[in-house]
Amino acid sequence: MKIRLGVPKGSLQEASLQLLGRAGLNVFTNGRSYLASTNDSEIECMLIRAQEMARYVEHGALDVGITGLDWVLESGLAVVTVADLIYAKQSRGKVRWVVAVPEDSSYQTARDLDGCTVATELVQVTRKYFAEKNIPVNVEFSWGATEVKPPMLADAIVEVTETGSSLRANRLRIIDTVLESNTQIVANQRAWADPCKRQKIENLALMLCGALHAHGRVGLMLNVRREDLEEVLSVLPALKNPTISTLSNQDWVAVNTIIEDSEAWKVIPRLKAAKAQGIVEYPLNKVVM
Repeated sequence: MKIRLGVPKGSLQEASLQLLGRAGLNVFTNGRSYLASTNDSEIECMLIRAQEMARYVEHGALDVGITGLDWVLESGLAVVTVADLIYAKQSRGKVRWVVAVPEDSSYQTARDLDGCTVATELVQVTRKYFAEKNIPVNVEFSWGATEVKPPMLADAIVEVTETGSSLRANRLRIIDTVLESNTQIVANQRAWADPCKRQKIENLALMLCGALHAHGRVGLMLNVRREDLEEVLSVLPALKNPTISTLSNQDWVAVNTIIEDSEAWKVIPRLKAAKAQGIVEYPLNKVVM
């Protein structure tokens, strides 16, 4: 059995390859080829643009792919959503497709764009957005560099943004949000109906989600006297309730928990002050919820 996995080529490529690696699936790419091998003999990869991923998954050229909700909706094709992976090019967050206009324009709301030209890569979703608001606009497909189109080539744009920095750099301001999107694992319907392939796809999703949940978090182990346990627990910002185990010395317990990496700097000194001992911080590869 072989699973054909589509990895997004372009802005999401590096973040996706890193996530796959943390999950345990190492993808070996070649800059001159769209094909890639992996350390799992049952999984072979292709690098495909995220905009096209749903098409190849739906047609069956790929069994499973990593792409954005935005491009699945844009395609209008029927694929199985296996799991949401909340990460983007620069962060562990969602992205937004927004309506943006020149800073010095008179447009304040989407309603002000009545009769205007809007440039975007996300044509179908944008047309649906304006149609639902009953605002007649001319939506034109943009081949790229969409931020430079206003005001000479378009009155407004619908563009994806993660931080808004590119829009600000091009003297644009946001007047509305069209869609909030995130990365997803999507599967072909026939592959999903195959018990063997479905199990492999579900295992892939489990490991990817586990790697994503572990990103930016660390584990903490420590020992504490029972009489000081309550004070130690009040310090811990746990992912869930910490695990508490009895030690051979009945007066002591071991505490194991997970915290955000950024919190360790402040938490560990406070734990020491609360009389915790043998504090160990360790990295995490996966956290399976």
